[in-house]
Amino acid sequence: MNTRSDYAANHLARALRAGSVGRDDALCLDLHDRGVTLDFGTVFAMAERYANALVAQGVAPGDRVMVQAEKSVEVLAVYLGTVLAGAAFVPLNTAYTARELEHFITDAEPALVVCDPAGEETVRGLATGAVLTVAADGTGTLAEAVARAAEGFDAVPRAADDLACILYTSGTTGRSKGAMLTHANLASNAETLSDYWRFTRDDVLIHALPIFHAHGLFVAANVSLNAGNAMIFLPKFDPDTILSLMPRATSMMGVPTFYTRLLARPGLKEASAAMRLFVSGSAPLLAETHRAWTAATGHNILERYGMTETAMNTSNPYDGERRPGTVGFALPDIEIRVTDPETGAALGADEIGGIEVRGPNVFTGYWRMPEKTAEEFRADGFFITGDLGTISEDGYVTIVGRSKDLIISGGYNIYPKEIEGLIDDLPGVIESAVFGVPHPDFGEGVVAAVVSGPDGSVQGEAIRAALSDQLAKFKQPKAVVILDDLPRNTMGKVQKNVLRETYADILSG
Repeated sequence: MNTRSDYAANHLARALRAGSVGRDDALCLDLHDRGVTLDFGTVFAMAERYANALVAQGVAPGDRVMVQAEKSVEVLAVYLGTVLAGAAFVPLNTAYTARELEHFITDAEPALVVCDPAGEETVRGLATGAVLTVAADGTGTLAEAVARAAEGFDAVPRAADDLACILYTSGTTGRSKGAMLTHANLASNAETLSDYWRFTRDDVLIHALPIFHAHGLFVAANVSLNAGNAMIFLPKFDPDTILSLMPRATSMMGVPTFYTRLLARPGLKEASAAMRLFVSGSAPLLAETHRAWTAATGHNILERYGMTETAMNTSNPYDGERRPGTVGFALPDIEIRVTDPETGAALGADEIGGIEVRGPNVFTGYWRMPEKTAEEFRADGFFITGDLGTISEDGYVTIVGRSKDLIISGGYNIYPKEIEGLIDDLPGVIESAVFGVPHPDFGEGVVAAVVSGPDGSVQGEAIRAALSDQLAKFKQPKAVVILDDLPRNTMGKVQKNVLRETYADILSG
């Protein structure tokens, strides 16, 4: 990346280097856990060396580079190096099990997989390409490969619609889908958000989000790199650490859980006094949490709305009313509409319908799933998000529900069908229904209603134990209820709304 800014207008590398051209000595990353700081020149020189290391491992333009490793500057450098090398970055949640990982590797066919050393044996048994390891402290075979690599790298030319990333999102059939995001998708969103949220080179962002997720990588990191501001780069969220760092920072992006946990800590008002911006996303922020934060700190949280397939779509305003319970207005150059889910006809103000979006941020489709891609787009190019919502007379978007029974827990998307399939295969289980209910910390938690066979041998704890090594922890049911029958409507469809209402308080204790 050097100090040049002559990449093609839609090359993601240009957007990521934009804010630090000519500012190599400015602070880029404060690695708080390591007691190390890195300036922009060092970070981008590191990215170039990583790009050379990837190429030496056989990565070519258009190939996929898959990463399942703990958050670190080295993983960030793999991302930047992948962009430079013209390949597609494929980040995976570190909680995914071997069963889940097998699908991702088989589907994406990565030329290189970077994983934690503890998972190397499993990955080598699944991958057909190269495998390198990186631990949270940066050690592993990736470091050895980078040490052998040359310095300096010229970014591989990319067109606006060339693939930059594949993000996997759960599907209603249980098969995870790979959302294909282009250079233009990610570059445009980074530029729009850094401008809309008024990020400048003087900002210091507290970055405590994971970077296998769009929020931490394509919002927090991309926006900061585009603006040229510093990030305090933390391995995980710890409320006491966050409080201690707020006097040195200006902004923070988080999920609702961050804010509920910080509200329980003394000294919040004093610590947050000098901050200018708190952003929340990845899961609905309760209006009560919004109001409690304002009362405790004097700051109004800025809530926005995005999804795997589109990055960010809407945002409450930087100036103006940040209305609790809403996700604000459509971002510049992005169109939002609400339609009748059955007919696709546009609905009026405050009418509940399906949210659809069109703009430069919207993905090009699902990896190797052309039929599914075609199903999710209208003829005029609008993407059918699957979310239900309203748009007020004055333009505020409110999300009121989700079609297809999507559960969002701690900012992660969970589709019940995958979990139901595993439960239904267990001995003694006749059928199951998985649904989300309010959770005080994670927004929603997973609950499974299970119908046992006539011998009544199925027990809730046994089901949870059987799933413990089959699913990532965030997908595992936090409660299991055993029923004689599942509630159904006259057409025989399971009424998950009845289950949600009946067991709404099961996780509140």
